[in-house]
Amino acid sequence: MRKRIVETHLAEPRGESDQGWLDLEQIATVEVTSEDPRFPIESAFGRKGGPGWRACQKGEQQIRIIFDEPISLHRIQLRFHEAGCERTQEFTLRWSPVAGEPAKEIVRQQWNFSPTGSTTEIEDYAIDLNAVSVLELAIQPDLGRREAVATLAAWHLR
Repeated sequence: MRKRIVETHLAEPRGESDQGWLDLEQIATVEVTSEDPRFPIESAFGRKGGPGWRACQKGEQQIRIIFDEPISLHRIQLRFHEAGCERTQEFTLRWSPVAGEPAKEIVRQQWNFSPTGSTTEIEDYAIDLNAVSVLELAIQPDLGRREAVATLAAWHLR
């Protein structure tokens, strides 16, 4: 009989590893329609987690990533967190091969947040997009009352 004792490696929870995520600070410019200075957009793209991004005003907000050079994308991961109020959010993700041209929709998604139940939305998309110059995320934070501000806990690209 042959025997080996192998060291066990605990698997990291899905989406927790930063291996392979793009370092957007080095390859892109980010535009936002508003921003609470306590919750800057950089913290949503950070590898170590953080408070995430938050708008400073109510209503629909846009986050636009403009790449220095066109890039191929194969995975998009978004995480939203809302523990304070019940609301229905809709986001739309679009891309464009050329800055200034109309963007093509990738996905439109709605989610119902509830402090007593569903507080976190994680979307993980396997995609195959080549020559992406612009990636846009439009967030309508509250389809009902329109009282909430848009938030984004994390956004990672590969």
